[in-house]
Formats: sequence, C-alpha cells, structure tokens
Amino acid sequence: MSRIFGPVRQTAYLVTDIERAMQEWMNDLGIGPFFYLKDHAAQGATFRGRPTDMRISLAFAQSGPIQIELVQQLNGAPSLFRESIEAGRPEGLHHLAFWTEQFDSDMARYLGAGYQAVQTAGLGGPNNRNAFIERRGSASSGPAIEISEISGAKGAFFREIAAAAENWDGVATIRQVGGGIR
Repeated sequence: MSRIFGPVRQTAYLVTDIERAMQEWMNDLGIGPFFYLKDHAAQGATFRGRPTDMRISLAFAQSGPIQIELVQQLNGAPSLFRESIEAGRPEGLHHLAFWTEQFDSDMARYLGAGYQAVQTAGLGGPNNRNAFIERRGSASSGPAIEISEISGAKGAFFREIAAAAENWDGVATIRQVGGGIR
C-alpha cells in the first residue's frame, strides 16, 4: 500500500488495439468480463493546463482487488497517453490509480505536498472526476499516478465490474457500455 495514496486499486495499460487486447486478457489470463466504453470524449479534459479533445476507448475488468483498465487513444489530441506514445511507449503499463471519495480534499493535500495536476477529466455526471498527478520537477520513469473519484456513478459502475468478475464463467466476455458511465 502506498503511504501517500493508499492501496492501488487499478492498473492501466496503454494499448494500440483495445479489442485485441481484451481478447488476449480473457484468453491468455482468464480475466474478464470486460466493460467496453468505445470512442469516449472525456468531458472537460485538460492536459498541462489546456483543454484537450482527446478521444479514447476504455475497457475495464477486475482481478481480485485490482481493476484492470485498457486505454487506446483514438486521435492525436494532446494527452498523457499521447505523450507516452510519442516517447516510444505505445503499449504497456501506463498508470496506477488510487480511488477516493474525498476528491477535493485529497487533491488539495497532494498539491500542497508538491504534486501538480497534469491531466484532468470527468467520466460523466457529478463526482466522477479524475486527475493524473506528478511531483513538480520530477522526471519519473515509473507509471503515472491517477487519482479517481468514486463517490458518484463511477463508483457504482466499478462495483458492478468487480461483482461481474467474481463468478465470471467466460460467457458475455465483452459488455458494451453506451453513452458513458452510468
């Protein structure tokens, strides 16, 4: 467990073909089902302090206490994902996510401790924000850090993903999520 952020709740992987990646996770590792949000426009997204119109596809599954997220950026808009791609890392571990129900107070604490927001967005509805943060002046080669708010519909959605994985029998492998997080 991180002494700064608490337990890691999600590992996220940047992929170049999300549908192929979901199949590989299910076939090779037996992890599923995947909840697939195809061609998503992140609401109010910013990257390095400026608005960005990135379009991404996301897929979520659960393995025990850890959520697996697959991310494919679909356009060339500025983002932390695009930065990784341009740095020659188009696939692989991208970030670790820590979940919070006190987003504002936690973010204030991190910012006060020397972190800065690099990318922000929402996944639809209130209390569903997220922020990627990094240490000011840091040139970390490790995974990015995401702080994800789960006090709104996103938290309920994440609980649904975990419940679906508990007794998954390999049927209904990919579940399309339409129109954003419920």
